[in-house]
Amino acid sequence: MIRFEQVAKHYPNGQVALHEISFRIQKGEFLFVTGHSGAGKSTLLRLLLAMERPSSGRLLLVGQDLARISNAAIPYLRRQMGVVFQNHQLLFDRSVFANVALSLHILGLSQGEISRRVGAALERVALLDKANQFPADLSTGQQQRVGIARAVVHNPRLLLADEPTGNLDPRLAAEIMRLFEDINRRGTTVLVASHDLKLIASMHQRMLTLQRGRLIEDGGKNP
Repeated sequence: MIRFEQVAKHYPNGQVALHEISFRIQKGEFLFVTGHSGAGKSTLLRLLLAMERPSSGRLLLVGQDLARISNAAIPYLRRQMGVVFQNHQLLFDRSVFANVALSLHILGLSQGEISRRVGAALERVALLDKANQFPADLSTGQQQRVGIARAVVHNPRLLLADEPTGNLDPRLAAEIMRLFEDINRRGTTVLVASHDLKLIASMHQRMLTLQRGRLIEDGGKNP
């Protein structure tokens, strides 16, 4: 599904964010990317989202070369993805239902289909009873679950999460990871960028380790 082939990312100021990294992710995998702050995790995610382009190498996502993709094609590519952020990025002047429904309105779905999909997504994250509340009325963990519901409501092929548990205590972090596992079992490829090595070790999933922009370890999957 994803292929990094000698992908490098250089910035005009001379910073090298990624040094010719190569790896593959199969459809349906659950994968962690870890490393210290500045290791290249966020750059890797931005490349997958086509927010930035590789400086060299080939980056293939569902058959498309992201180094060559046209700007016009990027919105269609992103419709195949869901993204979960550390700080939720929820709209606090809209209800939980409206936050989750936003991408479906953009896709032009009928109100009946939007209601069905939003209800299903909120049920998956155990927040169906909070649909009419506002994000400010929810706990931090609940806000993160709204962000997850919003990311998966359109049934993406790929879910990207950037430090999704960084603001949560260990119990809530484990709860969020169980949600990601459930999403993965339903067929979505999941890639999580995280520096929480203890939590990652408890998950027994494949782990890529970056260090100063270099891929230093592909840990495979623990037994």
